[in-house]
Amino acid sequence: MTLRSVEQGITTIYREESRRVLATLIRLLQGNFDLAEEAMQDAFVAALAQWQRDGIPDNPRAWLISTGRFKAIDRIRKSNRQDHHLQEFAYTLEAESPTELLVDDDTIEDDRLRLIFTCCHPALAVEARIGLTLREVCGIPTEAIAAAFLVPVPTLAQRIVRAKNKIRDAAIPYEVPEPEELAARLETVLAVIYLVFNEGYSASSGAALIRRDLTAEAIRLGRLLYDLLPHTEVIGLLSLMLLHDARRAGRTNVSGDLIPLEEQDRTLWNREQIREGCDLVEQALRTGAHGVYSLQAAIAAVHAEAPTAADTDWAEITGLYDVLLRINPSPVVELNRAAALAMRDGPEAGLQAIDNIMKLKDLKRYYLLHAARADLFRRLGQPQDAIRCYQQALDLTQQEPERRFLQQRLSKLLHK
Repeated sequence: MTLRSVEQGITTIYREESRRVLATLIRLLQGNFDLAEEAMQDAFVAALAQWQRDGIPDNPRAWLISTGRFKAIDRIRKSNRQDHHLQEFAYTLEAESPTELLVDDDTIEDDRLRLIFTCCHPALAVEARIGLTLREVCGIPTEAIAAAFLVPVPTLAQRIVRAKNKIRDAAIPYEVPEPEELAARLETVLAVIYLVFNEGYSASSGAALIRRDLTAEAIRLGRLLYDLLPHTEVIGLLSLMLLHDARRAGRTNVSGDLIPLEEQDRTLWNREQIREGCDLVEQALRTGAHGVYSLQAAIAAVHAEAPTAADTDWAEITGLYDVLLRINPSPVVELNRAAALAMRDGPEAGLQAIDNIMKLKDLKRYYLLHAARADLFRRLGQPQDAIRCYQQALDLTQQEPERRFLQQRLSKLLHK
């Protein structure tokens, strides 16, 4: 084979298999992330030389895992000759069962699931879970993750290093939780994936509302988890992300300005994603085990299936929020329900519901609450109250397209 054809083949294999290879090497190397990453890179370098001579093997994944394992043993022996514990570790690795017995498809997929649960372990800080998951499960470079979350590269790198050290020092097991622990641990995994998606779907700060790279990675993680563990809430989260992402093309104009849901051009929505998302919603709801993500996905499906904003079934959406509130009582869910109530029963009903929330919950720093009140006052023909609330919302938001949208609404009221 020519060098060029081998390089192209290795590039494809790296893209398709490197995360699988890494996940298994981490298990074989007893949870040593750094050694596994170095061993994987060594294996790909070795492949470039050997495959040009011998051709790409029938099972390149198994070859890479086997080679990576032996490269790790070589690294230990060459760099730590005086460390008896590491030498014993090397002898233990060498004496283990043949690698060929450890790389069947089921075991590989189990390793990927182990990697997700380890990166999202609740003992790690939330920021560390996100960084580690994107780095190790998705293979995104540290520099790209730092840019996505607007943090310095050294800060992000330190988070990842601390997370790996925590896994090592706390002896966090590289395993899928037992059935009795699975529900609680799965909640953490889903929360990390949804945090990544939300940062891409509506960036918390900066000039761009949407970060397509992050939404795409979150959906990819959701699909991976769905393939590995088709739990009701996994299905629900994947459908929720697909349905939200389906509206992406209609959410902003060519200038990057925010377009509210009721004003969006629905012909721009991705109908293929909507069909897939709605099918997944039905699949999740058929299980009867309704959860936070599946109910939010059901709400998103009602919006997505409405031909126009006027055709939206607000009664169904309000009812779904009622169910969601029973299983997940939170001020944000209450606020969303109040907005749905305003569409069903009129702005006065929505405003009353929001005022009730404000009496019981501390949401004074939540800009969307003030923006919602401003919109309801505007609809009620109370411009001074609307102006005051828009100004409060502007003082709190850090997202530039949101600021422009609120400023436009405020300017219309000020210049009437």
